[in-house]
Amino acid sequence: MKYRYHDLNTYFRQLFGERVHKIAVDAGLTCPNRDGTISTRGCIYCNARGSGTGAYARGLSIAQQLEAGQVPIAKRFKAKKFIAYFQSFSNTYASVSHLKAMYDEAIGVPNVVGLTIGTRPDCVDEEKLALLEEYARKHLVWIELGLQSAHDATLAAIHRGHDTAAFETTVRAASGRGILLCAHLILGLPGETPVHMRQTAEYVSRLPLDGIKLHLLYIIRGTAMETLFNEGGYQCLGQSEYVDQVCDVIERLPAKMVLQRLTSDPHRGELVAPLWALQKDATLNLIKRRLIQRDTWQGKRLGEVFR
Repeated sequence: MKYRYHDLNTYFRQLFGERVHKIAVDAGLTCPNRDGTISTRGCIYCNARGSGTGAYARGLSIAQQLEAGQVPIAKRFKAKKFIAYFQSFSNTYASVSHLKAMYDEAIGVPNVVGLTIGTRPDCVDEEKLALLEEYARKHLVWIELGLQSAHDATLAAIHRGHDTAAFETTVRAASGRGILLCAHLILGLPGETPVHMRQTAEYVSRLPLDGIKLHLLYIIRGTAMETLFNEGGYQCLGQSEYVDQVCDVIERLPAKMVLQRLTSDPHRGELVAPLWALQKDATLNLIKRRLIQRDTWQGKRLGEVFR
C-alpha cells in the first residue's frame, strides 16, 4: 500500500486496474429531517443545499451533470471510468419507481461504472435494498450512510433524527447483498472528546462495513452551528488536534475497510471556521506523517498487520 491506510484511489486501481473518479450528482431530493416528516430544522451543521452542488435547481439533469463532470476530471487525471455519486440530501428518500429512474439514468451514461448512494439509515427499507441489489449484480454499488457518532446523546444534540439502533438495523439488512456499505463519521461534534470518537471507531469496526468517511466538523453560514459558534458555545478543533483524532480512529478500523475520506472539503465562500479546513492537502500530509511518527497504521489496535 502507498499509505498506512487503505485509501480509495488504491481500492479503485485494484478493482478496475486504472484510475476511477466519483462525480457528485444532485438528484433534487430532500430529507425527512427537513421536509417535516421528522423535523424541518435539519442537522445542525447542514446547509440548505444538503452538502450538494445545487445542480438540480439549475435545471441540469442527472445525465447532464455526469457528462459535464467527466470533462475536467478526464483532462486533469486522465480518468476514463466514473462513479455516479448521489450526494445531496437523502438519495433513497423517494418511491422505488422514482429511484429506479434516477439510477437508470446515471448508469446509462457512457463511462459510468457504478453508483454511490448517499442517504440516511432511516430512509432505507427492504424494497429499496432489493432494487440496489439488482444493480449490484452488474455494477459497483456503494451505500453511504450518515452515522456521525455512535453516541445517541450526540445524535440527539445535533438533531440527526435517528439513533444508532436505526443505523445498525440498516447495515445488517443491507449486508450480504453484494452492496458495499460506507459509514460517515464526524470528528469534533459538540460535547464529544477524543474518547467519544475512539469509541465510535470501535463501534463501527464491529459492524459489517466496507468503508468509512471521516469529516471535520466545520462551520458554514446559515446553519445552527454558526449560531452556536457565534454565541461562544462551540470551539472548533485545531488542525493538529484533528490529525491526532483521525489517527486514533484509523488504528481502530479493520485494515480491509476502505478509507474513502479523511477530512472535509468545504466551499470557500460558505466557510466560517476553522479556516485551516481549506488546507485539505496539507491536512492529509500531516495525517500521513503523524501515522509514521506514531508508528501506527490502520488496524494496529486490532492486532492487524497492514500490508
